[in-house]
Amino acid sequence: MHRPLAATDPILLFDSGVGGLTVLHELRAVLPQAPVVYAADTAGLPYGTKTEAQIAARVAGLLGRLTERLNPRLVCIACNTASTIALGMVREVLEVPIVGTVPAIKPAAAMTRSGVIGLLGTEATIRQAYVDRLEAEFASGKRLLRHAAPGLVEAAEAKLRGSQTQPAAIAAAVQGLRAMPGGDEIDTVVLACTHFPLLKEELAAAFGSSVAFVDGASGIARQVARLLQGQEFRREAPDYALTTGPEPFSQGYAAAMRRYHLEDIRLV
Repeated sequence: MHRPLAATDPILLFDSGVGGLTVLHELRAVLPQAPVVYAADTAGLPYGTKTEAQIAARVAGLLGRLTERLNPRLVCIACNTASTIALGMVREVLEVPIVGTVPAIKPAAAMTRSGVIGLLGTEATIRQAYVDRLEAEFASGKRLLRHAAPGLVEAAEAKLRGSQTQPAAIAAAVQGLRAMPGGDEIDTVVLACTHFPLLKEELAAAFGSSVAFVDGASGIARQVARLLQGQEFRREAPDYALTTGPEPFSQGYAAAMRRYHLEDIRLV
């Protein structure tokens, strides 16, 4: 028998690293009073180069332990790679509402004028049948060009830690899309990894002013708010982050986490 929902029960926001902070920013805009625990599987980075079986087992195992420990009112998987692979499995095993993150192909298809859409994601995300289904359902008659840009994950992590930007990773991602047949006609780019909006300024400069960007962060936040509509929220202590470590690595994020009002970083 489930215990009654408490006003202090948190939303659990999960990502492989810091990309989910882009979702947290939007979530705070619509649910400012909701307590949040941010969980980053930094020891598992990068997800994009792992196999589907590795990702599914890791995500399901971690979220199983964290939900048992934290009693969250809702789990948000703020990671495209984890969601496109493990969302169904996690929903089967966890008895809490689950919100996933999927590439924002639907809004991109509505935005494009040229009919050619670029999609930047991890290697694991762009090959998923889930993305094929989104393309068939929402971008029929359009052209979707997919490119794996794993270098952007580390570039985003480095930027948030205050390290130098990595122009080579930006240039490689842009060139990867532009070099495809029809790539010069791209006018809309889907940022299909929650890390990538952290680099929107650099990507915009590289692609040029004729290209618009779309990601799923605001839509995810609205979906969380819809599912939790009418619930009572009370934050009795500052929000905090959990990381799978290692400890010295997590310390590099402390200042960035505080900018997102995560006042403490603890090891899982």
